[in-house]
Amino acid sequence: MDFTGEELIAAPRDMVWAALNDPEIMRGCIPGCQGIERISPSAFEATIKVKLSLFSATFHGLLTLSNIDAPRSYTLSAEGKGGLAGFARGSADVILEARGEETILHYRAKAELGGRLAQFGARLLDSTSQRLAEGFFSDFNTAVVAKMAAD
Repeated sequence: MDFTGEELIAAPRDMVWAALNDPEIMRGCIPGCQGIERISPSAFEATIKVKLSLFSATFHGLLTLSNIDAPRSYTLSAEGKGGLAGFARGSADVILEARGEETILHYRAKAELGGRLAQFGARLLDSTSQRLAEGFFSDFNTAVVAKMAAD
């Protein structure tokens, strides 16, 4: 499943870039994130609880950054295991376009689920994945603007 989107953020690109690399901001924006810890300059360990319809699963996994072109773009890849629920893998290409004192965050994401999760059907998984991505970027936008106002 692939999806794209963009978010206009009322903050300069350097501030948006810094927030994309801040585990505390990420923790507050990733839906269901129970914990995230930086383990290297380009990797994080995370625990995320995902709810699909009546079913929920907790995933433990790794988030890695690659193709880094600071402060313009990177690829965020994730891989997590949810025990009996199965696995989730995905990536998002994130591009920051400066527009004066604002930034347009463009993303192209793809996700793959396996195991019991895959049995829910593509339409449910597609809509849930899209909703989670949109929720993350909307919450991220709010967090960046709030941080800018506080600084």
